[in-house]
Amino acid sequence: MESLFANSAVTQAPLAEQLRPTSLHEVIGQEHVLSQNHMLREMLDGGAPISLVLWGPPGCGKTTLARIIAEKSGYHFEQVTAVASGIAELKAIFERARTRRQDGMKTLVFVDEIHRFNRSQQDAFLPVVEDGTITLIGATTENPSFEMNAALLSRMQVVVLNRLDEMAMQQLLKRAESHMEKPLPLTPEARDTLTTMADGDGRALLNFCEILFARRGSTELDSKGLTQYIQKRAPLYDKKQEAHYNLISALHKSLRGSDAQAALYWLCRMLDGGEDPLYIARRMVRFAVEDIGLADPQALIQANAAKEAYDFLGSPEGELALVQCVLYLATAPKSNAAYTAYGAAKASARSHGSLMPPMHILNAPTKLMKELGYGTGYDYDHNAQDGFSGQNYFPDDMKREDYYQPVERGFEREIIKRLEYWEKLRAKRNA
Repeated sequence: MESLFANSAVTQAPLAEQLRPTSLHEVIGQEHVLSQNHMLREMLDGGAPISLVLWGPPGCGKTTLARIIAEKSGYHFEQVTAVASGIAELKAIFERARTRRQDGMKTLVFVDEIHRFNRSQQDAFLPVVEDGTITLIGATTENPSFEMNAALLSRMQVVVLNRLDEMAMQQLLKRAESHMEKPLPLTPEARDTLTTMADGDGRALLNFCEILFARRGSTELDSKGLTQYIQKRAPLYDKKQEAHYNLISALHKSLRGSDAQAALYWLCRMLDGGEDPLYIARRMVRFAVEDIGLADPQALIQANAAKEAYDFLGSPEGELALVQCVLYLATAPKSNAAYTAYGAAKASARSHGSLMPPMHILNAPTKLMKELGYGTGYDYDHNAQDGFSGQNYFPDDMKREDYYQPVERGFEREIIKRLEYWEKLRAKRNA
């Protein structure tokens, strides 16, 4: 007999659950994996799901897709959350799956936040996935190549899901209004602000809608009123996970590409997400020596000064020092000649072994060393014509090598002139 409270329970469910898609044509924002020429769509049309990792940001539809796959394929659906499940619960699920398999029923196990399982818990899935006892679908917001065991990952296909774009978010708003049979109390500008606040998370957007539908009063909220009524959602950023490395990479490459505007954007994204400003300052010092070098010797001084200024002022005043540094580095001439020279010289030093310096450039602090020829034949450069002797400073058994190749940009143009001048003098002296 159906419960008298069944309909009430559905009504009392959160709006996001009430509007959860039950078929593929209701899924929005993931057209790239639901097109006819994608593996996932072909798998669903064939009715034989394979084990998958659904990788995407929060609220993009990972759980929804897993449920639809199970329903469309006729599989029994088992859902677990990695945070709250252990080996004992997994073993019970596997045993039930074996029983169903004997009765001709297949099982799809969906693991939310699968990256939260430790190595032994992930290993527990290997035999039952391998022998077909279960089809496994894991959902993760983190890069599976970092967070999942290679053995388990090799038995699964990774499907990358996108954050919901503006068009998809607007579709969700219309769907919510149709379901509730009333419009959201927002001005057109405030509707756009609401989707921005949700930051591509469909579940967060519908939770915001639920709050607004329950609001008392009939007056429309503008953008300012909306942000006062609903607290802004924290940016999607984890200082220890992939977003941390993605954003610092974006900042570094924007600086390298001399795009001051983009570099400022990524700097503010990181600061807004709660990144340690001193970490950003350290990365800018690294950038100054790796990507600018002697093309602008002031770059390292500016980067160090920004680090010291932030350390002295603190936040928020000190953040302006980071802004100034970003602008300086982005607009400075670029050269990785020093960085490249270091790599080449290091490789050469390793490949040539422990060659002795030539005797004429060795000091002779003892009588024995003088008798052995240490320092004999050394030309003191300050006494040489033009202050340059042109002597050999490489090991005697090693040919001269060129590691540092400055570029025709910034101060390194002057360095090129100096190197060419000394090379001509060296050839003249040696002749």
